[in-house]
Amino acid sequence: MLYIGAVEGTGVWLASKHVYRMGDQQSNRRTDAERQAYAEAVEKPGFVAPPDRWFQDNTREPIRDETLRDGLVRVGAVVVRPGLPTTSSKGRYAVKGSLASLFDPSLVAEPLDAAIRNWQARHLSPGALARIRLQERSATAAQSSVLVALPNGETRRMEAGPSSAITKAVVEVFAPRFLQDPAVLWISESGSKVIQRDDELARALGLKIASDRLLPDAILVDLAPAEPLIVFVEVVATDGPITEARRGAILELVASAGFATRQVAFLTAFRDRDHSTFKRAVSNLAWGSFAWCLSEPDHLIAFDGMEPGQARHLADFSRPRET
Repeated sequence: MLYIGAVEGTGVWLASKHVYRMGDQQSNRRTDAERQAYAEAVEKPGFVAPPDRWFQDNTREPIRDETLRDGLVRVGAVVVRPGLPTTSSKGRYAVKGSLASLFDPSLVAEPLDAAIRNWQARHLSPGALARIRLQERSATAAQSSVLVALPNGETRRMEAGPSSAITKAVVEVFAPRFLQDPAVLWISESGSKVIQRDDELARALGLKIASDRLLPDAILVDLAPAEPLIVFVEVVATDGPITEARRGAILELVASAGFATRQVAFLTAFRDRDHSTFKRAVSNLAWGSFAWCLSEPDHLIAFDGMEPGQARHLADFSRPRET
């Protein structure tokens, strides 16, 4: 993976064939151009493996199943390309960025030992391994159509994909966990396809829902408070978080329907905090919004401080809640 540059976030992915078609002569060709040429050539039909190859074609299953899927992927050392059919021969594996950083040539001696210990603590603890299990489940869901169970007992089916897997978790896990009496007003997916639209409830709330580029992937409502809380949810598998500009535009939309700012909440849902998508988006998330990750379903990240200078004392946040 390091040889062909298959590192998380680069868009380069390793297939088993990259391993079993490698040989001594090829491994000694180490310029960037030579390594890239090998990565691309192996993917093309008609590639002839060199006579000094390290493995035969019949070793693809042990490489894929034992070394990768049940080994490196299971401990979080390798990430799997989302949304790729299981029957595809395209590359699907890459070294996790946090592990790849340990191979920095400038990292030596005690700093290297400390970095290794830190990686082990983060990725090999029972909690870290449980998190990886959740990620695997979402990746599996991303390869087949997704059935979403709504709070009212109805179901909706979404197309296969990582966004659908996160949307399912928002409706089935986030909503009952963080809303007292949840309902789903709206769900859409790629191509502006509307999966769920509750016009009757929208009319009862006085909220006009129309297909609009401002609308996010889902709209939830908590009906328990005297003043219902409307939650605008953006699902981020690749891009598109709730930014300051997006938040402001949606607030103008709901204000025209007579809703106060206190009745509106904004949530951006991710797969995992350790995923490159979260790391790219977090700096653009709007103040006064929330972030939630399906890999840590009991935790909610609050970007406090809609009004600059109005943040409370740190002690107000750090004190444990009385029970």
